Amino acid sequence: MPVEIAPSILTADFANLERELDRIASADWVHLDVMDGHFVPNLTIGPPVVRQIVRVAPMPADVHLMIDNPDEFAPQYADIGAASVTFHWEATKAPLRLAREIRRRGAKAAVALNPATPVAVLENLLEEVDMVLIMSVEPGFGGQSFIEQSLVKLAQAKALIAGRAVKLQIDGGVSRGNIGSIARAGADIVVAGAAVFGSDDPAGEITALREATR
Repeated sequence: MPVEIAPSILTADFANLERELDRIASADWVHLDVMDGHFVPNLTIGPPVVRQIVRVAPMPADVHLMIDNPDEFAPQYADIGAASVTFHWEATKAPLRLAREIRRRGAKAAVALNPATPVAVLENLLEEVDMVLIMSVEPGFGGQSFIEQSLVKLAQAKALIAGRAVKLQIDGGVSRGNIGSIARAGADIVVAGAAVFGSDDPAGEITALREATR
């Protein structure tokens, strides 16, 4: 299966989000980073903005919650139309219950791991999630450099989920130069922010990223 591209709007022009979404209309997903200034040292968007993006986006919304207490707040993103809702394993108190609740409300449930968190922590959660997100930078800011050890972690996660209908996603520092190695390590969905929105031609960059995985 071809690798799916999910541009992150973290480095997009927030004053012209509908135009920015049109510029990436060829993408498979739009990746929405929700940060609360507590779990990560940055503050971005919340439910009102996500609701409007879901309404106008030409592709499904992949909501990545970098927030404290996702147990309370994650389900509402399923309610407002997110196709997939990702919570961080490090932030949740009851990951199994939360994953089930997200699914019950009609969205795919996904769990993210920070760079220092081993994939083994997910062993008893994999039957309850649709996707695992490997962070290849420290969460909180766009434009960071890719952590090379993430390739090893991707391969470990791919082995752990073998035989299950679970997608493997990676987020952080992705570029044309490393996306081929990322795909070979097992990623199914690749989040790219600065590489796409830092380009004069985001649609062309999405095409180039896809071609670099072949």
